[in-house]
Amino acid sequence: MTDWNFCPCCATPLAMIAQDEDGGLKERLRCPACGFTHWNNPTPVLAAIVEYRGQVLLARNAAWPAKMFALITGFMEAGETPQEGIAREVKEETNLDVREVNIVGAYDFQRMNQVIIAYHVVAEGEVKLSPELVDWRLYDLPELKCWPAGTGYALADWLRSRGHEPVFFTAEENAERRRGLD
Repeated sequence: MTDWNFCPCCATPLAMIAQDEDGGLKERLRCPACGFTHWNNPTPVLAAIVEYRGQVLLARNAAWPAKMFALITGFMEAGETPQEGIAREVKEETNLDVREVNIVGAYDFQRMNQVIIAYHVVAEGEVKLSPELVDWRLYDLPELKCWPAGTGYALADWLRSRGHEPVFFTAEENAERRRGLD
């Protein structure tokens, strides 16, 4: 999340100013000189449950602890559909070619001010990780454990759609897998 201090239109310091909007009085960062409003809308993020050779591929970001693996994610870019964006992200991060794209759902991730649009993709090719990722693993569906956050809920919903009741990491397990991240 970006901290906005100055108006991008006139460089005046922004201030929290209450103003009537369609939903009533709302306090937001606004420019007292030109009226610019920083809306602070959530950013769309794309996530992929990557099915590869009949298993689910989870990857570890270079900035994450050794035990933390998750879905392939990335920001949607201007000029692309969400489906094109997730195929691009999977290609950029794993070198895999996406052959099938199916929506799983949309999930809030308020801690990061994001809305996650999750897909199940079927991919093929040879895995070659981008510098952003340092490791990957393949899991059979019964081996997958979900985490209590946006993409973890997407994985849980997808597992249910496949006839598997999701198992979530306990609070202790999740704290251990995230140790060093917070």
